[in-house]
Amino acid sequence: MNEIWIEKYRPPSLSEIVGQDDIVATLRAFVKRRDIPHMIFAGPAGTGKTSAAIAMAIELFGPSWKTDFLELNSSNNRGIDTMRGHEERDKRWEKTVSVKDYARIMPSNDLGFKIIFMDEADMLTNEAQSALRRTMEIYSSTTRFIFSCNYSSQIIPPIQSRCVILRFRQVSPEAMRSRIRKIIESEKMKMGDPEIDAIIDVSEGDMRRVMNMLQAVSMLDTITEAKIYEIAGMASSSSMKKLLSTALEHKLFDEAVKQAEDMMVNAGMSGMDIIRGIHNVLRYSQIPARIRLKALIAVGEAEFRLVEGSSDKIQVDALLARLVNISSEPI
Repeated sequence: MNEIWIEKYRPPSLSEIVGQDDIVATLRAFVKRRDIPHMIFAGPAGTGKTSAAIAMAIELFGPSWKTDFLELNSSNNRGIDTMRGHEERDKRWEKTVSVKDYARIMPSNDLGFKIIFMDEADMLTNEAQSALRRTMEIYSSTTRFIFSCNYSSQIIPPIQSRCVILRFRQVSPEAMRSRIRKIIESEKMKMGDPEIDAIIDVSEGDMRRVMNMLQAVSMLDTITEAKIYEIAGMASSSSMKKLLSTALEHKLFDEAVKQAEDMMVNAGMSGMDIIRGIHNVLRYSQIPARIRLKALIAVGEAEFRLVEGSSDKIQVDALLARLVNISSEPI
């Protein structure tokens, strides 16, 4: 049976989680003690927050872990009604999960507690978070809360003060490379180092993207760097370096515009993709500091205008014009 690789290769234990060694060591200590505090898992998407919560639940509760583990997506159930439940239920609320009702239920395991995992908890309204704070206090003896979020600052201080905050970082290229090699060996895929490096490049530290890309390219007869970037809808780092070099070093505005237009028309990239690609290259380029600082400011302004609804083509052309102009200024 076909299976989504994100779930197929989800780490079944804490030891299988990559790129978060310090956090894994902390969670292992909790598991060894057979008790956990309320926790906040904060960090970028695809860094193992949900996997860590599930792996810890499996190690704590065993094969029947799902009985004592409730996972909620706070972006769907974000209001105060989900926290408190409803006195009068109608068809609109039949599928609503009440956190308070679940917290009341006694756990079925011998540890004496169950886990409520709230994904995307930074999407909860302040009213819902305030209601949740009281639930955490009343049922703390039988229920542990784990909040997963991108930004812990979006969680109200009273909840933060009741939790241990663990900060997940983007997965390093080395950790990604190790996991990718295991997967391609398991799936009998033919991929060399250049293709692996391309997948790491387009994933930007997100293991979920890695899994999706691997599953997508596994359908190809021949896997190449170009195909990987095409599927991801991104230009390669070498293409972005060439575009930046054309504008900053060679000062060829018309040629730079042609390269950018080719990316947008033939590669299907958006103006935002190009601007962010230029930004990634600029951050680590070896050009003179004065030029790099001015170029980064120009990139930031172009992105802001795009977010505000400006035209992709106009802003990309304007950015390239500014880059050429910056490089032409006397030092």
